[in-house]
Amino acid sequence: MPEKDKEQERSREESNSGTATAKPKRSPKKNPQTKPPQPLPPWKVLLHNDDKNDFGFVIHTVMELTPLKEQEAKDRTNEANETGVALLLVTHKERAELYMEQFESKGLTVTIEPAEK
Repeated sequence: MPEKDKEQERSREESNSGTATAKPKRSPKKNPQTKPPQPLPPWKVLLHNDDKNDFGFVIHTVMELTPLKEQEAKDRTNEANETGVALLLVTHKERAELYMEQFESKGLTVTIEPAEK
């Protein structure tokens, strides 16, 4: 190899060594396997009978805090009065907890429990 060619080759090697950084190969972006949103587990909201509150107040409060209409509110209040407890509605846990707090703020006893699927 002629001397000039050797110098050019050395020059190329020196310029390539240490200064050039290889870019990492990126794999093409994959779309994650997404599942459609699943419904939240159901929870029961249960109204308990008490001897403190007036029937009309309980019916009014049930109608005020839930989507139940007057006749449904009367039926649930009657059931709680006769059997000790009545199922008001079934919803997801966070909303059930909210209902429990709202009824408690009105002086009524409501509990929640997981609904069986």
